[in-house]
Amino acid sequence: MNRISYKYILLLFPFLMISITLSAQEDYKLWLQYAKVSDSKLVSDYNSNINGIVALGNSETIRVASKELQLGLSSLLDNTTVIQQNIEAENVLILGSKTSLNEAISKSLNKEFEQINNEGYIIKTIQIKNKNHILITAKTDIGVLYGVFNFLKLIQTNKSVENLNIVDAPKIDIRILNHWDNLNGTVERGYSGSSLWNWQKLPDFIDQRYIDYARANASIGINGTVLNNVNANALILTPLYLNKVEALANTFRPYGIKVYLTARFSAPIEIGGLKTADPYDAAVQQWWKDKVAEIYTRIPDFGGFLVKANSEGQPGPQNYGRNHVDGANMLADALAPFGGIVMWRAFVYSEHDVNDRAKQAYSEFVPYDGKFRDNVIVQVKNGAIDFQPREPFHPMFGAMPKTPLMMEFQITQEYLGFSTHLVYLPKLYQEVLDSDTYTKGKGSTVAKVIDGSLDNHKLTGIAGVANIGSDINWTGHPFAQANWYGFGRLAWNPNLDSEVIAEEWLRMTFSNDLNFVNPIKEMMLKSREAVVNYMTPLGLHHIMDTGHHYGPGPWVSNLSRPEWNPVYYHKADKNGIGFDRSKTGSNATSQYTPDVAKIFDDVKTCPEEYLLWFHHLPWDYKLKNGQTIWDGIALKYQKGVDEVATMNTTWDKMNPYVDEQRFREVQMLLKIQLKEAKWWRDACLLYFQQFSGKELPKGVENPTQTLEYFETLKFPFAPGNN
Repeated sequence: MNRISYKYILLLFPFLMISITLSAQEDYKLWLQYAKVSDSKLVSDYNSNINGIVALGNSETIRVASKELQLGLSSLLDNTTVIQQNIEAENVLILGSKTSLNEAISKSLNKEFEQINNEGYIIKTIQIKNKNHILITAKTDIGVLYGVFNFLKLIQTNKSVENLNIVDAPKIDIRILNHWDNLNGTVERGYSGSSLWNWQKLPDFIDQRYIDYARANASIGINGTVLNNVNANALILTPLYLNKVEALANTFRPYGIKVYLTARFSAPIEIGGLKTADPYDAAVQQWWKDKVAEIYTRIPDFGGFLVKANSEGQPGPQNYGRNHVDGANMLADALAPFGGIVMWRAFVYSEHDVNDRAKQAYSEFVPYDGKFRDNVIVQVKNGAIDFQPREPFHPMFGAMPKTPLMMEFQITQEYLGFSTHLVYLPKLYQEVLDSDTYTKGKGSTVAKVIDGSLDNHKLTGIAGVANIGSDINWTGHPFAQANWYGFGRLAWNPNLDSEVIAEEWLRMTFSNDLNFVNPIKEMMLKSREAVVNYMTPLGLHHIMDTGHHYGPGPWVSNLSRPEWNPVYYHKADKNGIGFDRSKTGSNATSQYTPDVAKIFDDVKTCPEEYLLWFHHLPWDYKLKNGQTIWDGIALKYQKGVDEVATMNTTWDKMNPYVDEQRFREVQMLLKIQLKEAKWWRDACLLYFQQFSGKELPKGVENPTQTLEYFETLKFPFAPGNN
């Protein structure tokens, strides 16, 4: 390099660094970009309706809400809105909880206040002495904060703020993220860097990311976080770590977020010096009562415990001849005096039951319906296997009317291409929530089970396994942010439409330009089905490579436990493919209500997206479109690849609407996704072709490698596999 060009680079370097930093900030800001509104008429309309802020109350939460309003309005509108004291000035934006309003305003809103719970909010245009104002109010200060974020969303998405009359409240009480974070900084099934929690620096160093994490969650109504992995380490319950947990709880509290911990069932032995963890042992019971009292002394609003017990090697009550009720109720009794809850996971399966892994959770839990304490909620995965690209809804939903059930979705993409694949998961979530259990006739949806309305439960909850890490963009893939956002929105209201959520997120995160919003929204809405097609079409499932679950591995058959092997799930042989869960097979269909079981049990009425989940069928079996099973599978794999190719083409046209940094990030990741979709197609079809003995149908590209090549691929350091 000559001296002139080197000098030129040096002169440019500060500007290059500023550019990189600003681009990185776009990634970091998630859906809270607060980009300036570009439509001058809208700006004028917004400014004419907002002439100052009056914040009533002085709690930390009200201060946070007021600060958020100022930040949002100054960025969105260049509106240097100031805090005013005069509530009678023209077009003032007033925020404050019910108790802070004057009596006349409060009484005028009695009808609205009756419609909301303690976290709901009201955004309403009111008149004071013939002057218009916008009021954001609620029964509590946290409700006011939720209202502020939703008011700012109106402006972010170019909605009118005239004549407002919005009354909204969450339908589910506990809306929580499960962090599978380990104390050593790793994240199990984490694909976006290391853990957010720097335990070494806590409690004295509060990273700005902790505050920004809480703010992002509050903006979508998430009100709880489980800090540590379900495969727990008992050390989290020692004073050393509780001191650190307390610091995080104090940081999150103004944003309405409670802290929860995963409790290791054997903690009384490992850190308590006892010789047993038997829930019937008086010393064990007392140990937990003392530990809970210690926690609440530090954290008065501690939420409670999440527990994974007697699953995948985790200790639990069955180690002592007890059952799930015994273990859950013991912990519930310790937490009850303080208002804490137990979230007891139903994800259990045993190597001793080789009949059908899909049946085991139902078999272990349903007989105990109605026997759990009132402060126990059973946390059930959306499907009976394990967060697959597509599963029928878990048969436990609707089968335990006397027990509150809590949905567990996975936001991190363990089985859906990690953080290199663009997969819009709210489509999956909505599919499950809208599924009809027929427990009390048509319309008994899974959403009604978990929001408590079907069986009149007061304790309700929904959990999402977080996809958040230390990456500057939080989630590894810029579009994976939409899954965090979408989970929060559906946790607030499980009846929302995933299309509406996608449009909100795109407008807030990138642009309101319909030339961008419409094609990218369509791309997002089709992305989940594309992944199902190139990974697990027609009801195939759990054929990912073993352990790390990265890439295809339908050939794996050498693991010690049968249900760890992909061959266990697809059962491909010369006679056909699929797992027979009908009454002629494992009879897993009988775990559903009769109306649903009848549909799934009959191959003629079983939805084709679940066909090979419930039935083992010959390679020549005819699908509804006239294709054979073999041709149908092959063409689905090809369709998935083609859909990802279309996603690439669509995104390549979006450069004018997106900052260069995020445009290039997504462009590179989509190229990886296309390459890996082809890998999935080729490896799976070559493997299954051994059994079908048939040629690939017209329209399916020929593989460029051999099956032996794909079988030799190893990934010892795949992320997320501890």
